[in-house]
Amino acid sequence: MCRLTALAFGSRLEQNVVSDRGSLIPRDRSPGLPQRKVPLDSIPRYLVPFDGKRALHRLTDVLILGGGLAGLKAALSCDPGLEILVATKGKLQHSNSNYAQGGIASVVDPADRLEWHVQDTLVAGAGLCDPQIVQMVVEQGPDCIRDLIELGARFDQVAGDLVLGREGGHSHNRIIHALGDATGQEIMRAVIQRALAAPNISIFENMFTIDLLVSGDRCCGAIVFHQNQVQLVWAKQVILATGGAGQIFRETTNPAVATADGHALAIRAGVVMRDMEFMQFHPTVLYIAGSSRSLITEAVRGEGAYLVDRDGHRFMPDYDPRGELAPRDIVSQAIVSQMEKTQHPNVYLDLSHLDADYVRQRFPGILQTCAAFGLDITSDRIPVRPGAHYMIGGVAVDSQGRTSLPGLWAAGEVTSSGLHGANRLASNSLLEGLVFGTLVGRGASQAIAAEAPPTFDFRLRHALSTPPPSELDLADIRNSLKSLMWRAAGVRREEAGLLDAEETIRGWRHLFQLYPQATQEAWELQNMLLVSEILVRAARIREESRGVHFRTDFPEPHQHWRRSICFRGLNHELGPVLDEQDHLSPT
Repeated sequence: MCRLTALAFGSRLEQNVVSDRGSLIPRDRSPGLPQRKVPLDSIPRYLVPFDGKRALHRLTDVLILGGGLAGLKAALSCDPGLEILVATKGKLQHSNSNYAQGGIASVVDPADRLEWHVQDTLVAGAGLCDPQIVQMVVEQGPDCIRDLIELGARFDQVAGDLVLGREGGHSHNRIIHALGDATGQEIMRAVIQRALAAPNISIFENMFTIDLLVSGDRCCGAIVFHQNQVQLVWAKQVILATGGAGQIFRETTNPAVATADGHALAIRAGVVMRDMEFMQFHPTVLYIAGSSRSLITEAVRGEGAYLVDRDGHRFMPDYDPRGELAPRDIVSQAIVSQMEKTQHPNVYLDLSHLDADYVRQRFPGILQTCAAFGLDITSDRIPVRPGAHYMIGGVAVDSQGRTSLPGLWAAGEVTSSGLHGANRLASNSLLEGLVFGTLVGRGASQAIAAEAPPTFDFRLRHALSTPPPSELDLADIRNSLKSLMWRAAGVRREEAGLLDAEETIRGWRHLFQLYPQATQEAWELQNMLLVSEILVRAARIREESRGVHFRTDFPEPHQHWRRSICFRGLNHELGPVLDEQDHLSPT
């Protein structure tokens, strides 16, 4: 992914992040791109005061933060002799994994080939994928499908053969789905059922993770808010699988729980982050006033639906020869351009030319959602526009899911693994969660068996000055942030808007330094502000357009920028720094 210098990140990262990706010897930098260190305003180390001598403590072998597919697969992959505690912010059914409609991409058709799936992933990633990671994940895909079937997942079949769909960016039919358009729901049903039945796994719903506990040079647990009190959970190994950050944008497919908590707590703990400018926007989100922004799966276009504008013109062939099956970044950009041309707030999906009975059978969930607004998807056009969908950037991990902080592993959307590059290929995310969830569960178990038990420092404490309660309108700041991010860092970006957003967000973050507030709503908002500011800063630094990152003032990709932007908090008075690093992928 990126070549990291010892000067920038230190020996811990050398041991844990790039041990299998090459040496730490700096390469000659491209002309015109001197290394820059860009400080952010100071960030707090912990969001809450606590005293280890007085707090309520829990102890476990492995603490897993997040109850989506990656987190539960990690729990099921741990040594069954270990005690596993899974902390999930809401209900198990509220993760992004549960809402995945399209399916899982995997090569299970004899007419398909692994190298074709690898190539499709690399093409979509626009030069920023790690080819070794892509190869590893794709190769493990068929085994992951077999594991899910063994766990009880019921995929759509005809005469005993899996039904395979096709989505944008894929050269062959390889999307395995369930219940038509409810793949995530079916997979999560099977995985949740197995996890609840495991005697060594304890699952705590409605347990909000505030921060990671770090003692010495290793992660040793987390500070959580549960049953109306702050608690300290100590663990021999910690796995971060908290999901995405879509709620920082006004238009998003993500559930309400996706407030960037895992990204933010990793930043505060000084963990190396990567590619934070890359947020993928799904091209087709249901756009009806008063409705939730429901995802209209890419599989709809894979089955032959057309994108048309307000005049009924099918416009995608005007932008790309692949038409509606172009990768998501291209389709999103085309939709925005067509909306501007027609001076209309959305475009439409048209399925009227497809067999009505097949459409009803293939997309029952979308049929029901649209029917609630008086739309018959077999005959009526579906109003859609892009929305924030998948956070590509996140915690930098190596091929085993290790982070730069000893004792901390990570999997799923919270990470930057090297699989997605600058643009995630459709239906690769569930596959990534399965592969890396398995790896981190096994890796954490092996680390416990091989390493001496950590020393839990119950004297650990953090004090905060607490001024009189303020009258901050948290809902107003949150709504303003989401609108600002959509305008300045949405599908299209430019220098002036990004700079204005950066300064505005910094001002909002400063309010919480003056008036810290001890509620989950306030903690979530601080997480959203921190991650938003870093996303905006990274987007401003990357002066090119690549994948999901489109700069109207730098509309073309540039070879000089064929690299990742990595950063970490070197100390919490100065905050994180972003460092441009040489990229390892071949030309």
